[in-house]
Amino acid sequence: MSKTGVATAAWAAVLASAVAAGDARAAVSEAEFEQMKAQMSALMQRVSALEQENAELRESTASAVSELRLERAPVATPSRPADHWSDRIRLSGDFRYRYEEIDVAARDVRSRHRLRARAGFVAQLPNAVEVGLRIAAGNESPSSGNTTLGSGGSSKDLFLDRAYATWTPFDGAYLSGGKMKNNFYRPQGSGLLWDSDYTPEGIALGWSGSGLFLNAAAIALESDSNRANRTFYYGVQSGFTLGLGEDLGLTAGAGYLDIPVQGETVFFGDRDDFSGNSFSCDGDGRCTYNTDFEELELFSELTWRGLPRPLAVYAHYVQNLDADDHDTGWIAGTRLGKADGAGSWDLGYQYERVEADAVLGLLRDSNVAGGGADIRGHKLFGTYAIDKQWHLGVTVFVDNESGENAFGTGRDYDRVVLDTLFKY
Repeated sequence: MSKTGVATAAWAAVLASAVAAGDARAAVSEAEFEQMKAQMSALMQRVSALEQENAELRESTASAVSELRLERAPVATPSRPADHWSDRIRLSGDFRYRYEEIDVAARDVRSRHRLRARAGFVAQLPNAVEVGLRIAAGNESPSSGNTTLGSGGSSKDLFLDRAYATWTPFDGAYLSGGKMKNNFYRPQGSGLLWDSDYTPEGIALGWSGSGLFLNAAAIALESDSNRANRTFYYGVQSGFTLGLGEDLGLTAGAGYLDIPVQGETVFFGDRDDFSGNSFSCDGDGRCTYNTDFEELELFSELTWRGLPRPLAVYAHYVQNLDADDHDTGWIAGTRLGKADGAGSWDLGYQYERVEADAVLGLLRDSNVAGGGADIRGHKLFGTYAIDKQWHLGVTVFVDNESGENAFGTGRDYDRVVLDTLFKY
């Protein structure tokens, strides 16, 4: 029986004794009655002690339960401040592994393994400012980001690929400075004027809105006044995007570039490597550009989404207004599909012909016919997306030629490229 039950029974006995007190005194002697009173007094003392012990036990149990609840209570996690640094930083990058075979004229077929790896961040700052930095494992060329595997597994160089700040003073407008992404529009990534890996250095600005866009830039080919070939080029480009129905869209525009390099030496590479442009050398072996590049460009891109896969048809044209001869270049191509989500793909074809002094060869596509100007040829390409961040690609350069303007006859150039690309 519990202590509470004992106390209840004792009180019941006391009450029963009190009810029968009168009869008890009549039935027993005085001595026996006194003995009974003593026993009842002792019983009452015992009941009082039990009640005290029961109260202490309840208090002890309540304290233990409270302590146990405190021990099991979850520890409060400090909340992250609303302006935590990680909310202002965006990381991104890509890794591409490439295998290629190159067949040039009568030379032996060349094969090589190459990679391109880039990683960077963009930080959002107050007053609509962002600062970006990107590092690339590749080479110093302004028109190629690849490095060739070899040299006994030697470490590969890292280069500063981007370092810039951009201010957005109002919606649609931007002002950038530093080494940055090319701000000029290129239909379907056209390499007629610029390679996709080219990151210009200088100042760029522009605006877009209501289907219109405007881009401009002042870019350094060499900014150091201690260099004899210090040169900046300047450009402006404008265009529009227009819907021509539910599924049809058109983007078109024009641009002008002033690249004053006549009489200047090369900006990158060997002293006589002018990337297909015409040049002259004096008796001291000093070689310089024969012409400036006042480039007028026209471009258009038509997209149709009425098919199971989107279709794009595009054209890009340029003429150097300063050159007397070999002054035009153009690209025409088509692309079916778009490789983005898992299982998606694209296929495309492009033909281009770029005469020797149509564009500054240093900056344009480094792939067709070996890159630069004074080239022509066909390009077939396709991409398959294993998922959004992993793509497989194949590009075939067929019936390419280079050097026709310079030598009177072109040099055959064919190339096959296999890529696997990871983006993050």
